[in-house]
Amino acid sequence: QVQLIESGGGLVQAGDSLRLSCAASGRAIRNYIMGWFRQGPGTEREFVAAIHWSGATTHYANSVKARFTMSRDSAKNTVYLQMSSLKPEDTAVYYCAADVDGDYISVLPSDFDSWGQGTQVTVSS
Repeated sequence: QVQLIESGGGLVQAGDSLRLSCAASGRAIRNYIMGWFRQGPGTEREFVAAIHWSGATTHYANSVKARFTMSRDSAKNTVYLQMSSLKPEDTAVYYCAADVDGDYISVLPSDFDSWGQGTQVTVSS
């Protein structure tokens, strides 16, 4: 089973940038679809971005498209989420997740098997 640890969260102002990291251990993430999700106060966990195990495809939620970029460093067994032009509505706990047996990117949290503990991102106005 793959273990995931997120880092890089913090308190920033609207318009700032932040980069989240998700370090994996136990398995090579190049074999998995990796995703980022977020959950704000009183809201359901929602899809943010995902990268296919081939590395050829990334998919973003409409709310973050053109502002967030997901990438993968297979040598470091780490995925990243570069966030720019942050807005107060981006405030949430951000989770990294792995879909260990999927062939296609899913936006459903239930399709992801392993989760990190989350990292808080707070964007002030």
